[in-house]
Amino acid sequence: MKFRNRLIPAAAALAAAAIALTGCSGASTAAQEPKTSESAAASSWPRTVKHENGETVISAKPENIVSTSITATGSLLAINAPVKKTAATNPGDITDSKGFFSQWASVADERGVGVLYPNLELDLEAVIAADPDLIVVSTSGADSAADHYKELSDIAPTIVVNYADKTWQDLATELGEATGHEDDAKKAISEFDGTVKEAAGKIKHPAGTSTIMNFNGAGNDSAVGKLSGTHAKLLTALGFNVAEAPAGLDSSKTPRSDFAFVSLENLPKAAAADNLFVLSGEEADVKAILDEPVLANLPAVKAKSVHTLGKTSFRLDYYSGKQLVELLTKTFS
Repeated sequence: MKFRNRLIPAAAALAAAAIALTGCSGASTAAQEPKTSESAAASSWPRTVKHENGETVISAKPENIVSTSITATGSLLAINAPVKKTAATNPGDITDSKGFFSQWASVADERGVGVLYPNLELDLEAVIAADPDLIVVSTSGADSAADHYKELSDIAPTIVVNYADKTWQDLATELGEATGHEDDAKKAISEFDGTVKEAAGKIKHPAGTSTIMNFNGAGNDSAVGKLSGTHAKLLTALGFNVAEAPAGLDSSKTPRSDFAFVSLENLPKAAAADNLFVLSGEEADVKAILDEPVLANLPAVKAKSVHTLGKTSFRLDYYSGKQLVELLTKTFS
């Protein structure tokens, strides 16, 4: 599966989220809006939740959540929300046999999470049969069921989240407030940030600049990371000197804030850093870059400083983010 196909909502398996290492942005908002204290918010039901499609009243703390967004499921699991069933994607090299993302599939199995419906094909009858007290929907990507918000809302209280414009920490905070798991969200964020800080102190950082890229070969534009993107922010927090993608090379009709899509002939300009990190890749993907004649003069290729970020790195959540940190710590310690 090519990275561009994952990132562009119209053709994506899933749209990319902007995942950073900052804490939840809701902290300052809460301070400015003292309408409810944290303790009161955590215990008060019913509550009205503002979301992408308006407002939803949730009468009691949810005990049976279903997720039509496989991306949001990772954050629900990270905050210990009682997600009982989730949509599954097509099984492949980044999933288990059920179509659960491999970074959290074992956690879902331990908690008894079932498949709501397979292949990201919305099944309203399956949602009804699950008898949920809360439905979580995403705004975009192949896992989006936002066009069916009305039908889903007729089944149970439904909230719509946008994971493409926020960090996984912000998404976890938003879901925590909707599910009554605010403290779990804070704990997950704090633990993750602590892991990153510890890893940054252990890593022996390579000299020079670094670029993040998903190489899609000669037939497709490749994704080159921008400093404002989730992956660049993670590597920066780990102490790497991440280079900005040069302006003017992005072939996207609608430019993104996290990645530029660059043709093969322009990659020597876009990825002219001393070190290259391969997104969603394994050693075979590293070899493909090293063997590509057009990229032969890249500083990172000449120095053979091309490193994989692992298969699960395409979507950074609590689980895949920790896997990426562990991989980089092992690679550079």
